[in-house]
Amino acid sequence: MPEANEPAIVAVADLHVEATDNRRFLERLRPDHDGDWLVLCGDVGETMADVEWALGTVAGRFERVIWVPGNHELWTTPSDPVQLRGEARYRRLVGTCRRLGVATPEDPYPVWPGPGGPLVVAPLFTLYDYSFGVNVAPTKHGSLARARAAGVVCSDEIVLHPDPYPSREEWCRARLQLTERQLTAMAADGVPALLVNHFPLLAELTQPLLRPEFAQWCGTTATADWHTRFGAAAVVYGHLHIPRTTVHDGVRFEEVSLGYPLERRRWRRDRRLPRRIVPAGDRM
Repeated sequence: MPEANEPAIVAVADLHVEATDNRRFLERLRPDHDGDWLVLCGDVGETMADVEWALGTVAGRFERVIWVPGNHELWTTPSDPVQLRGEARYRRLVGTCRRLGVATPEDPYPVWPGPGGPLVVAPLFTLYDYSFGVNVAPTKHGSLARARAAGVVCSDEIVLHPDPYPSREEWCRARLQLTERQLTAMAADGVPALLVNHFPLLAELTQPLLRPEFAQWCGTTATADWHTRFGAAAVVYGHLHIPRTTVHDGVRFEEVSLGYPLERRRWRRDRRLPRRIVPAGDRM
């Protein structure tokens, strides 16, 4: 990979380092420039040990690392010695990030001062509330029933616990209220933003899914106007394992998933990860 002649913000999602090839990818990952920032858009790993290893591996290599949680980091699986659930698990991950100097949704938003800046980098944690499922059925109950009938069941239903909230929807609602306050304060300063979330902000971004029944686990319609409302210069996300660039209302959306090795065989190979986000353009 050729060296860049100026620092950049680069991003990757869905590393899933429990897969051997993906772990090797992370082990080889280096910045092109000493001033590069790395954005990790969630689903780094499934066990606390894997996530901590991955964050520690990149924290010393990039000038700044910014992390947002995906659903897999929030899983409490029987094989993980750390059996924290829900909010407590998330807070443990935030504590690990702070120890390593990694920025999280709970920290002041950092400002990128390099080429293409100044730019506020806003890491978000929104979860989902099943509202994307309306493209399959008009209610959550109907969407879940149709998904089960199609043989589509997200593991979140078993291992992503919302404690202390009564449901994932309630946890999502709490996160939306908190995040909207943070973004409103950020937007008042008038500095363009890079919105970073694991889950796509727009329901239409799920249209390429091979199984549309999965969309209900992918986000919330409450974020549909955030890219315009909060002055986004670009939005970075993952979760779908469909890396691509789209433009909505004049705003660039970048899906930057590494995904699983078998999935990568379906992709075109003309775009490398991590992807350069600011200044815009792929790392070729």
